[in-house]
Amino acid sequence: MPSVIYLDNNATTAVDPLVLEAMLPYLKEFYGNPSSMHSFGGQVGKALSQAREQVAALLGCEPSEILFTSCGSEGNNTAIRAALAAQPEKRHIITTQVEHASVLNPCKHLEKQGYHVTYLSVDEQGCLDLLELEAALTGDTALVTLMAANNETGVLFPIEQVGSLAHDYGAIVHVDAVQAVGKIPLDLHQLPVDLLTLSGHKLHAPKGIGALYVRRGFRFRPLLIGGHQEKGRRAGTENVPGIVALGKAAELAQTYLGDPHEQQLRDALEIGLLQRIPDTQVNGHLLHRLPNTTNLGFKFVEGEAILFWLNKYGICASSGSACTSGSLEPSHVLRAMHLPYTVLHGSIRFSLSRFTQAAEVERVLEVLPGIISHLRAISPFSHEEEDWLQQQERELVLR
Repeated sequence: MPSVIYLDNNATTAVDPLVLEAMLPYLKEFYGNPSSMHSFGGQVGKALSQAREQVAALLGCEPSEILFTSCGSEGNNTAIRAALAAQPEKRHIITTQVEHASVLNPCKHLEKQGYHVTYLSVDEQGCLDLLELEAALTGDTALVTLMAANNETGVLFPIEQVGSLAHDYGAIVHVDAVQAVGKIPLDLHQLPVDLLTLSGHKLHAPKGIGALYVRRGFRFRPLLIGGHQEKGRRAGTENVPGIVALGKAAELAQTYLGDPHEQQLRDALEIGLLQRIPDTQVNGHLLHRLPNTTNLGFKFVEGEAILFWLNKYGICASSGSACTSGSLEPSHVLRAMHLPYTVLHGSIRFSLSRFTQAAEVERVLEVLPGIISHLRAISPFSHEEEDWLQQQERELVLR
């Protein structure tokens, strides 16, 4: 068993050795600029074309509909800006309360510029209400932007139904599929989606490379203006090693789609912890979610304390509380699901990959029950749920 048990694959993934092997020649021998006229650069251009075809094959679209970017955040920002530029007379945007910051924060920024933004709610299982979406749509809606799968709970949104409804009102549909690509099948020939974002480091390519799907015929306006790269849709010399790596990662991801390995281990981990640790629940819909993700709420303990102790055992996971820079603000996703505060603060996300081993899951099942038992024994909140709840509510009011 490795010294580190990595169960935080929704944050980032290990680079697949075959991906690394594919990209290394473009860091050493083939360093030419693909825009150059000479053959040394031209051979690099062929590698870009192959990578575009590999990504397109995974998404079920045409290679010409793939635009390479640097990351998911760039893809999301580019898509939102492009959608609004395509319909400048419209001033309404629809998104959800549980989006990634790379969608939520641009939307909040656009509100300051005069756009009206509707933030759709989710239910306690993290699911959308399509009736709420339909009620929000108007002829002034320029864009519906939402994720395919939530990064914290793994809950899937019904993008086919959302896309159909949005198109009925003439709205552009953008999907942040950063967590979904490579984990569930996507066929963009069939889905009513205009723009779709993906990120390489979520599917075993390195960081610093992503892609944006732009449906053929879409009136695209670039975010980065300069050179003619990417057919004038994104200026800047291409990250050739990263693009080659993304192409290989996409090819590999396609071969693993439908492999039950991740879901089987996820289910074994989830069921095992629920059986061993009382006052524990799964956050999110049990069926409509990614096969690699489980978000578990352990009542009466703090998620940060759980992560601290897991780290001592070399186990990597994430807190559902999504603390950043020392803040103890609970996860906006779990708060939108109206989970009890006793669950909000003790929620942990485990996200597996095709490299996760059964022995690693067994190790978590060995150590985590003891950690929770220890933390509950020293917690002043154990078995005093009402007092604990009221204290948390008072703290949130004061923030």
